[in-house]
Amino acid sequence: MKTMGLTQLRLVRPKRFPHPEARAMASGALDVLEAARACASLEEALAGTTYSVALSARARGLSHSLLRCTRCGARALGRGTKGRGRNRLRQRNRRLSNKEIMRCSALAHIPANPEYASLNLAQAVQVVAYEVRIGRARAPRRTREEGYATHEEIEKLFAHLERSLFASGYLRPRHPRKLMDRLRRLFAKARLETVEVNILRGMLAAWDDRGEPGK
Repeated sequence: MKTMGLTQLRLVRPKRFPHPEARAMASGALDVLEAARACASLEEALAGTTYSVALSARARGLSHSLLRCTRCGARALGRGTKGRGRNRLRQRNRRLSNKEIMRCSALAHIPANPEYASLNLAQAVQVVAYEVRIGRARAPRRTREEGYATHEEIEKLFAHLERSLFASGYLRPRHPRKLMDRLRRLFAKARLETVEVNILRGMLAAWDDRGEPGK
């Protein structure tokens, strides 16, 4: 990470942290390791982000469309982080569930040999960190702060939307039909800004107040 200019590391439920073996291997990069933050959940790790990318070697049923990692660096930098120009990598020591992937903004894969596409976590992080580095070199300077919605704002929108859809009868608890996952895919493509989230929640609130959500 430090080789590629990335400094903020968040770990989700690490088996052991800090770890003496990690310190021994972090030659010249102890500052990154010591500043790492252990999080109790993916939600905590994603807090404050405006664009997050999950990695997988294959497509996952009803999920985001697979994005080549050669594009995710430029996209992540183009989205930016609200109020900051720094980038974060999140690591996990197991496979992400479909539910966890849908909490991210995009799903990326590394175009390796299809007959043997196995990469361990460190290798995958290094490849993506390199793509972020290349994307940063190529990205034009932003002339204004991008007002993209944070992870928390998006999650509050989905919680509000789900309540309204249940109240309207459109979303049936016994037969949800993966509706919320499909809506997550739709809004992930749109890349909502904070003002757009506020507009949508204002519309939902107006329908809720009238007792006619969804009409």
